[in-house]
Formats: sequence, C-alpha cells, structure tokens
Amino acid sequence: MVKAATTAKKGSVKKKTATAGKKSATAKKEGAALMRYKCRVCGYVYSPLRGEPHNGIPAGTPFEDLPETYLCPVCGFQGKGKVGKWGFDEWRPTRYVCSMCDYIYDEKRGEPHHGIKPGTKFEDLPEDYVCPVCATDPKIVLRYGNVVKQGFSPLYE
Repeated sequence: MVKAATTAKKGSVKKKTATAGKKSATAKKEGAALMRYKCRVCGYVYSPLRGEPHNGIPAGTPFEDLPETYLCPVCGFQGKGKVGKWGFDEWRPTRYVCSMCDYIYDEKRGEPHHGIKPGTKFEDLPEDYVCPVCATDPKIVLRYGNVVKQGFSPLYE
C-alpha cells in the first residue's frame, strides 16, 4: 500500500515568507522549470520532475533545455512518426488524485460543500486541506492521519 503524506504533529506551523499576491524571482523560475508539456499527437506528458532517465534526460531537466533532436518517446514507439519539441504544448493538470483512496479533486468542480468554490486551483487550496473522503474514514485517520495536499498527485488525462 502506498503511504500518503499526512499532517504534521500538532504545534508545528510552517511560516509563509512571501508577500501575498507576489511571487519571488526564484518561485517564478521554479514554476517555469516545473511546467509540463503535452504531445498534441498522442497525449504524452513530459514532466521535468521525472525527466526521461531511460532516454538520458535526468530528472529536473526543463523542457526548454531538451536537445533540439528530442522526439516524443510514445509517438516513436507507436509508429506515429517523429514528433519533436514542436509537437508539444504547455500543460497544467486540473485534476488531482488522492494516493490513499483515489478521490479526485477537480478544479472545475471545486468542493462547494466544503467552502471551496468551483474554479479553485489545487495550488490555491488552503495548506490545511485534507482529502474529504479519507477524513471521514476512521481507519485511515487512525492509521495514517489526515491525507493532506502532498498526498495528491496530478491526474494525467
């Protein structure tokens, strides 16, 4: 069973150092480096967090730093031709799945019954956000604690 990220012990609080509404230059650079790109032909998503170690591209390599000879690994494998960097568009996930119970948070839907308006981005959820399904299951809460934002991963559609 995959362990999900859980809340920290009571009393520990993370401090926010950035001013509201403004991103630091480092945060902007990190955001750009973490931008995912989706192949227009097959739907493959290149993530700089993963890279493509099997193709000699280490984790942490931004899309812009890929060689000009880069080809979509899925299109090549499926015989769809040589789709290069030109065949990719920026992509941002809008649905996230809980690693514990498979609940899907959909930004379009939000969670109005929990005070989260439709259209609320996952990144904009409060830091104390917990999976609404896992939070109601006493077995999960007792064994693992509350499943927080870090326990969710993007759903590749």
